[in-house]
Amino acid sequence: MNPISHPSSTNSIVRTEHIDVKKLWDDALVNIELSITPANFKTWFRDTYILSLEDGTATLAVPSVFVRDWLQDKFQSMILKTLRDVSGYVRSVEYEVVQRSDRRSEGSKTQTVNAALPLEEYYINKSDNLNPKYSFENFVIGPYNALAHAAAKTVSDKPGIAYNPLFIYGKTGHGKTHLIQAVGNQVKKQGKKVFYVTSERFAVDYFNSLQSGTANSFKDKYRQYDVLIMDDVQFLASKEKTQEELFHLFNALHDTNKQIVFSSDIHPALLSGLEERLQSRFAQGMIVDIPAPDLESRAAILKAKAAQNSITLSDDVVDHLAHTIEGNIRELEGALNTIMCQSQLLGRTLSLDEVKAIIKNSSRPRKTLAVSDVVDKVARYFDIDQASIYEKTRRKEIVKPRQIIMYILREDFQVSYPAIGKKLGGRDHTTVIHSCEKIKAELKSNSELEEEITQIRMLLK
Repeated sequence: MNPISHPSSTNSIVRTEHIDVKKLWDDALVNIELSITPANFKTWFRDTYILSLEDGTATLAVPSVFVRDWLQDKFQSMILKTLRDVSGYVRSVEYEVVQRSDRRSEGSKTQTVNAALPLEEYYINKSDNLNPKYSFENFVIGPYNALAHAAAKTVSDKPGIAYNPLFIYGKTGHGKTHLIQAVGNQVKKQGKKVFYVTSERFAVDYFNSLQSGTANSFKDKYRQYDVLIMDDVQFLASKEKTQEELFHLFNALHDTNKQIVFSSDIHPALLSGLEERLQSRFAQGMIVDIPAPDLESRAAILKAKAAQNSITLSDDVVDHLAHTIEGNIRELEGALNTIMCQSQLLGRTLSLDEVKAIIKNSSRPRKTLAVSDVVDKVARYFDIDQASIYEKTRRKEIVKPRQIIMYILREDFQVSYPAIGKKLGGRDHTTVIHSCEKIKAELKSNSELEEEITQIRMLLK
């Protein structure tokens, strides 16, 4: 059996089209500027441009490694979504650091691209910001997201009654946006008014209303909806005025049995810079997380995405991809898109060895963390000073976080006992062994400790 085969279809006819990549990025920047604060736009998107567009992958030139890492961590989904809105050809985004001296002219340049990808066109509804491609029908359910799916489905069936608010959290690429938008698209079929907005867009709208003296119109606009869906609420941290406005909006909607849905990359209780009263409101309904997909779920996702694009994958290819790519769903989709493009460009199916070579060359290396990074995250989680972790103290509030750090370094990063002791204040390796064994033993009966370590691991991803 061929690893990849294309069903005979008229959609497989190859055609080419010319894309002006300068215009593509200029159009994308217009939309991005409207979606984020002026300070963020000026800081992170200045001196960026599309370096190349090949096989559906747009490579952005950025001025520094720091900007590259920040765009990947904070704006990746928004950049990709915006580029896809402008051109259906774009399927993934990569970054390349280009020093000022090496930067070539950004004059209007056109590239010829293969436009024969079997991709369906989707258009975001400007009145409610919902993307029709996000539905319950094409959401792949697995053990890792079954609870979140069930909660979202219940909310869509009984908006304003069951789980209000619904708060879904998880790392980028785990399916949060798909699920919360699926709620909106489902409820919209019932004739209800739905609105999807990112927290940054909400903050910008609020700021603009204050500047223009139209605060009352802003309030009326957001209070008119039967269902309000707000994505990435973590960006509201430390925005005191915007948080206050959201607090009053929440009360107005909730008191009239209107459904509210939130998403974040972390549990609301762990969001630093968020008012306690707002965290309390988030906890009124249902809080559910979407962790990383397990092996079987990754395989099911690959099969479902391939079927949606009329591509058949052999079991060997699916198994290899599922075992090799342990990251988020977007990375799985990116790998699948790369394989699809390569197969189509070559005009034939790819062997398993060819697929392995493609994935090896295109997949990004697994993220590594320094000991100081783990110390920083644990110290922040327990709200203690980092320096105290390294001190010779037996205070209970310090000993427990230090033991958790030792346990995580050993279990998750396979750091040797002597190295852990040396890094954490020059402690003897027997002390480290004792600490790790103590945490292991407590985990068997202490559900609170288990939850704490789970949350810390999410912070480290």
